[in-house]
Amino acid sequence: MPRFIEKKLDRNAPCWCHSGKKYKVCHLAFDEKIAEFRRHGARVPNHKMIKTPEQMEGIRKSAKVNVAVLDYVAEHIREGITTEEIDRWVYEQTTRAGAIPAPLNYEGFPKSVCTSINDQVCHGIPSESDVLKAGDIVNVDCSTILNGYFSDSSRMFIIGETTPEKKKLVETTREIMLAGLEQVKPWGFLGDMGQVISDMAHENGYTVVREIGGHGCGVQFHEEPWVSYVTKKGTDMLMVPGMCFTIEPMINMGTDEIFEDADNGWTIYTADGMPSAQWEIQVLVTEDGHEVISW
Repeated sequence: MPRFIEKKLDRNAPCWCHSGKKYKVCHLAFDEKIAEFRRHGARVPNHKMIKTPEQMEGIRKSAKVNVAVLDYVAEHIREGITTEEIDRWVYEQTTRAGAIPAPLNYEGFPKSVCTSINDQVCHGIPSESDVLKAGDIVNVDCSTILNGYFSDSSRMFIIGETTPEKKKLVETTREIMLAGLEQVKPWGFLGDMGQVISDMAHENGYTVVREIGGHGCGVQFHEEPWVSYVTKKGTDMLMVPGMCFTIEPMINMGTDEIFEDADNGWTIYTADGMPSAQWEIQVLVTEDGHEVISW
């Protein structure tokens, strides 16, 4: 269990958040409140998970680029293009804004964006051989680094006309993600969100991928906490103002079982070949609720 207060600060020392204020008038009461949750057995964040005002502003600027790139994709994606073309759009639009595509060369990932089609759950690698056709559903997962700050979000696209079942999956998955977002508030738990997402998915006859979830994001691409969507209300990590993470449940039409492409070591597929959908937003926990940073 992470310890929140990593070292005891003098009340009159400068606060750990670099605000320039004394600890006693800045984050002392905040730390004491979190410590009380920890004493009662809650899993709580450490200081590294809590973004300072300066970091929040840097993340917002990164997210502005990320959103603009996804807007560009939304305007241009269509039947007949390849996912390699989407990758070129993302690279060109991101670098034109003075930023860097976060996936490019991340742990060996060869492209600037993930494009996952139909039964591909996530981490699809753009290719000249993947031509979008009418009826496809595709997730475009875009992540940006600007001045050292990270943003991350993804959207689903329906190519042309698709089946009612696929359309419902895409639309309902977005509704599920937004229902989870409503549970993001200070002094609640990540499990509050996980319970709502899991319940709503199963009510609609779907399953939720268990092995892959959301993550902290902002100062690094993937930070703590890991965010599950099959947890129970009142469990998992305490949410506090300043935490920044993604909400990105992967909802399958069939089984929740998945497998990794043995050839490329990245792309995840549904085990039964049924479609999967995912929407991803990046959210900041605020004093009175939440702020969606990237979408």
